Amino acid sequence: MAVLSRPRRAFWGDVRFLIGIALVIVSITGVWLIVSASDDAAPVLQANRTITEGEALTSGDFQVVEVGLGALADDYLGPQDLQQGQVASRTLERGEIVPTSATTDAAESRSTTIVIESSTGIPEDVVSGAVVEVWHAPPLEDGRSYDVPRILVAEVIVRDVLEDDTVLADASTRVEIVIDRSDVADVLAAVTGSSSLSVVPVRSAR
Repeated sequence: MAVLSRPRRAFWGDVRFLIGIALVIVSITGVWLIVSASDDAAPVLQANRTITEGEALTSGDFQVVEVGLGALADDYLGPQDLQQGQVASRTLERGEIVPTSATTDAAESRSTTIVIESSTGIPEDVVSGAVVEVWHAPPLEDGRSYDVPRILVAEVIVRDVLEDDTVLADASTRVEIVIDRSDVADVLAAVTGSSSLSVVPVRSAR
């Protein structure tokens, strides 16, 4: 009498079953991570305009947004962290979430601002937040011509372009720049010495 053997379960059936279980687990884990990230959302400050280095920070410069930063939440500025006397330690781009490392106390800031006039005008891409070089050409002894231009200050930030609306004024010839305090004396010496100054863009603001 022949003995009938029990049919074996197909190998590929087992594999498909295990794959199905794995997909369910991945899906559940993904939903859990999304919910967890939502629960970890913290209010932080987002710049609503370009803020240049050394500029005082005020509540009107920011909007509060909820961002899921998890353990990194303490590395970013919240509404409760904004204090009087804080300034930007670097340029903050519009829309940027503000890290605490990008702020400092005004008393500790090494930068200041100065207004200069560019004798060659201001290029169109020189706007607030742009990085520029300041070149100068000292006057020659004849008082009618200038020496070869050379870099006076490299890598300074434009705070503002000042337009003069008067009829006789050249439009957009003055610019307020953010410079290190150690460079102020050289710039003032060039201005009082009647050097011809020019602003040359290094890179534009975003």
